[in-house]
Amino acid sequence: MFKKALLAAMLSCSLTAWAVPFSSQHALVFDEETGQVLLEKDAHAVVPIASLTKLMTAMVVLDAKQDMDELIAIDESDVDTLKNSSSRVPVGAVLPRHTVLQLALMSSDNRAAAALGRTYPGGHIAFLDAVRSKLQALGMTDTSIQEPTGLSPHNRSTAADLLKMATAASYYPEISRLTTETAELVDINGKPVQYRNTNGLVGKKGWDILLSKTGFTREAGRCLIMRMQAAGRHVILVLLNAKETAYRVLDAENVQRYLSGQPPLEARALFAHHGVKQVAARKHGKSKSGVVLVKAKAAVKASRKGRTV
Repeated sequence: MFKKALLAAMLSCSLTAWAVPFSSQHALVFDEETGQVLLEKDAHAVVPIASLTKLMTAMVVLDAKQDMDELIAIDESDVDTLKNSSSRVPVGAVLPRHTVLQLALMSSDNRAAAALGRTYPGGHIAFLDAVRSKLQALGMTDTSIQEPTGLSPHNRSTAADLLKMATAASYYPEISRLTTETAELVDINGKPVQYRNTNGLVGKKGWDILLSKTGFTREAGRCLIMRMQAAGRHVILVLLNAKETAYRVLDAENVQRYLSGQPPLEARALFAHHGVKQVAARKHGKSKSGVVLVKAKAAVKASRKGRTV
C-alpha cells in the first residue's frame, strides 16, 4: 500500500484546471485515493522550504531507531547563528529524544531540530548522508537539504517533491501524531512550559488534519504541508511562499471549500472572519503606498527577523 501511494505521489504533475485563486506562489493538492493532482500552481519551481525540512529530519531520525527515551542536552552548538532566531528551549535543558522530536515538529523549534541532527549516530555528517539517501529513495531529485532545521535558504525543493516527502511522512505514526497535537506542557529544567502547534488550523472545529508542518523564513515565505480529510476525501496539500500567514490560511480554507464543492472565499471575507485587520503600512512615520493585510499578534511575531516556523 505504501509503495502504491508513494508511486502515485511521484507521478509527474500535469497542469490541471484549477478554481482556487492561490495566494501562495507554489501549490499542489493531491487526492490519495485516485492518485490524481487536483490543483496545482507552479509546482516544479525549486525554492527554499524553511521548516518543512523538519519532516525529513524526523523521518531520518526515526529510521535510525534510536532510543527515544535517551536524554539529550541542548548544546551551544544547537543555537542558531545563521539567522539568530529565538528558541524557547534553553541551552542546558535535558530532554528525552521523543520530547525533542515533539518540539521540533509541533512547535518547530530550531534548537530541537539541530539537536536531533547533532545526536544522530555518527553526528552531523552521517545525518546528512542519511538525508541524501532518503531523498534518493523517495525520488526527490529536485531537493537539496543541507541542515536539519530549515533555516538555511539552501534547503530547497519543489511542491511536487514535497508531495513525495509528505506521502512518506504520513506512514510514520509518530510524525502524524506529533504534528497534529494542538499544545503540550513540557518540563524544562523543572518548570512546565506550554508549547503550541505552529499551525492554527490544527484542532480547529471543522478541520480533520492528519499531518501538518508549517515553515517560514524571509526567503521561503509562509509554507504549509497538510494531510487532511475533507468531504470524504483524503488529500495532501503543499503551499509554498505565501506572503503572510493569513494568505496561507486563506489558501487552505479555499482548498477545503473546493473539495466540498463551495466557491472560494475572497480575502476580505475570510480575513474578517479570522480577525485580520486591514492597515496601511508605515515607514518612517509616513504612509506607504498600497495596503497590506496583517494578522493580529501571531502574524506579527512570526514575521520577526530570522524566525522560522
